[in-house]
Amino acid sequence: MKLKFTKMHGLGNDFVVIDAINQAIEMTPELAKTLGDRRFGVGCDQLLIVERPTQSGVDFRYRIFNADGSEVEQCGNGARCFVRFVVDKQLTAKTEIRVETKSGIISPRLVEDGLVTVDMGVPIFEPARIPFVSDSDAVVQPLDVAGQMLAITAVSMGNPHAVQVVADVDTAPVEQQGPRIEHHPRFPARVNAGFMQVVDQHNIRLRVFERGAGETLACGTGACAAVVAGIQRELLQSPVRVQTRGGELSIAWNGPCAPVLMTGPAVSVFDGEIEV
Repeated sequence: MKLKFTKMHGLGNDFVVIDAINQAIEMTPELAKTLGDRRFGVGCDQLLIVERPTQSGVDFRYRIFNADGSEVEQCGNGARCFVRFVVDKQLTAKTEIRVETKSGIISPRLVEDGLVTVDMGVPIFEPARIPFVSDSDAVVQPLDVAGQMLAITAVSMGNPHAVQVVADVDTAPVEQQGPRIEHHPRFPARVNAGFMQVVDQHNIRLRVFERGAGETLACGTGACAAVVAGIQRELLQSPVRVQTRGGELSIAWNGPCAPVLMTGPAVSVFDGEIEV
């Protein structure tokens, strides 16, 4: 069976996007892992599956698989690529769509300068809903990682994040701490580990070790989580420019009950077809 796909990226966070409306495909963890393999498949951080909605009032259903085959709830850079894909492939005439995900409804839209803005929803801080094992709802929480006590902020942007402040992202121990934080027993669904350097109140640098994918060049939900954590810790003020290794995002958030708005690029690289 031949499977058509589009390779896309958001600031170097790369995706294989599959139209499951106009072609029959049953995505499994095994197939996702095969397609995501950079040597034996197409290669990507995540696979994005475009499906018909299962509920009224929305335009599409959006499923996300990591390169290790695990299905996850949300992906911010992927959401931007998603709306660019459905518009470019003429699956919709709208420039703003409502999309159902495992974590709820999101609303990405194309803006005039060619960028994409995504309403990522209201961040979640309650430990049980992240999920994060804690008897406190303090903004800053201690986390013992291999005998080193880290100060992290736990937040969910539809997927769980643990954000810590570092002096310099270039020398931050991402490769060493990232896997240990991801699999920390206090995060029963695993977690994305964010390493944030505060430049000033409106600018940060960020690296993210993503759950199921390792460190990526950019992470949209990670950028949202970092900004939210920084504002909660009174280190940042909205809007915030987030500099990742893959490029720049703009994040705006006006308080605990407000949605987080993320703006950045989405790029199509090539279309392809693979035998599966």
